[in-house]
Amino acid sequence: MRYMTFIIHSEDYRQEDVPKSLFEAMGKFVEESQKSGVFVDGAGLQPTKAGFRVRLSKGKLKLSDGPFTETKEVVGGYALIEAKSTQEATDIAMKFMEIHRVHWPEFEGVCEVRPLEAEAQPQG
Repeated sequence: MRYMTFIIHSEDYRQEDVPKSLFEAMGKFVEESQKSGVFVDGAGLQPTKAGFRVRLSKGKLKLSDGPFTETKEVVGGYALIEAKSTQEATDIAMKFMEIHRVHWPEFEGVCEVRPLEAEAQPQG
């Protein structure tokens, strides 16, 4: 089953020096996950100032350019993973956050994991 994972954190982290060891550990984690077929796709996201929103409310569309100052936490990146079970998806998310805990102890954030709808699953 495929799961979408999101890393959610304060946008203020973009102003911090990210430890080099975190990048190295994440690179190794992603490489191993790609080889095993668990990691399907993923990337970090640019700051909200580079984005925009299209909101539908009361039958009207409204376009808003970033940054989104009313947002305290932002989605900083995503990964699409292939896991055999919810437990395996949980283990992957825990390992991802453990890498952050070990290599960037000051970091605080959330890894949200959500299964894709069955219709979105690949055929075969």
